[in-house]
Amino acid sequence: MLPYLVAAIVVVGLPTLYVAVRYREYRKFLAGAFFVSSGMQFYFYLMKIPIPLMWTSAVQSPELSAVRGTIHFVLIVVCFYFGWFFRSRPSA
Repeated sequence: MLPYLVAAIVVVGLPTLYVAVRYREYRKFLAGAFFVSSGMQFYFYLMKIPIPLMWTSAVQSPELSAVRGTIHFVLIVVCFYFGWFFRSRPSA
């Protein structure tokens, strides 16, 4: 399972990171996406709902949902700041 997760991070994560660094509108979109994801993860934690992982017998615990919700909240703040308020200086 670990090799598949690492491959998914490389195949999906690196292009996403490149686009997020390059384009301001994408950072605005990511702020909204992380907002929704963080809210869902905190809801799953507060309601003590375990999340089954598709095509496996593994289950994400509510405690892991709290950790993921916290990480996504930090990513909301970062993407919100760099997407809406931060203006890069034009090159001379």
